[in-house]
Amino acid sequence: MAVVKATDSDIDLLARLLRAEAEGEGEQGMMMVGNVGINRIRANCSDFIGIRTIPQMVYQPHAFEATQNSYFYQRARDSERRLARRAVNGEWIWPAKYSLWYFRPPADCPPTWYDQPFVGRYKLHCFYEPTAVECENVYNTF
Repeated sequence: MAVVKATDSDIDLLARLLRAEAEGEGEQGMMMVGNVGINRIRANCSDFIGIRTIPQMVYQPHAFEATQNSYFYQRARDSERRLARRAVNGEWIWPAKYSLWYFRPPADCPPTWYDQPFVGRYKLHCFYEPTAVECENVYNTF
């Protein structure tokens, strides 16, 4: 059962984001990008207040660098659509389970990102969870 509403068009959009943001990280890395995106929709806190849909999340200004590249605009593939559906259906993978941020630094993961603590790394991406003070919702909605 879906944890956020998603049309076929939304699934395609999320699938394109997964590929463009983390194709080099494999299926698990792409799933984690999906986890962060779904968390942003469900948490309704911090920089993500009012983000209620997949298109709002994907196209939020300055949220995803990939939306500025032509690769993002290529057609979604079935393999990425399956991953997008898994994320929409609430399948989470640590360290992205409660994360609202991730990024790929040129070296080691900094201890904080947007003032939120580092929780783990998967391949080249670092993941950051909000504190309960910053965003209690991310821990209560799953």
